Amino acid sequence: MEARAQARYVRIAPRKVRIVLDLIRGKKLDEALSILQFTPKRASKIVEKLIRSAAANAENNHNMNPDALYVYKCYADQGPTLKRFRARAMGRAAMIRKRTSHITVVLREKEG
Repeated sequence: MEARAQARYVRIAPRKVRIVLDLIRGKKLDEALSILQFTPKRASKIVEKLIRSAAANAENNHNMNPDALYVYKCYADQGPTLKRFRARAMGRAAMIRKRTSHITVVLREKEG
């Protein structure tokens, strides 16, 4: 049995989120939360909230033991990109891409 949580259209680039997700993949729930608490990245707060949501889903919807949970899968996919322009010299314009992410966390119970 697995429990999941998703955060969609988060205004942070997926490559920045993946740095944080790589730190917690495969870790136990409490260990992952403590790693995120001391990680000085903006994405760590978003991912921490998402893991807590997945843990609540596991406990309330699937009757899973919160002490036996671990991060089975976590990934960040690219969402739609907001396109903005910055004025440059001689009447030109440069494109700014404001990237968004769809972040997914899947928790599973350890067997045994």
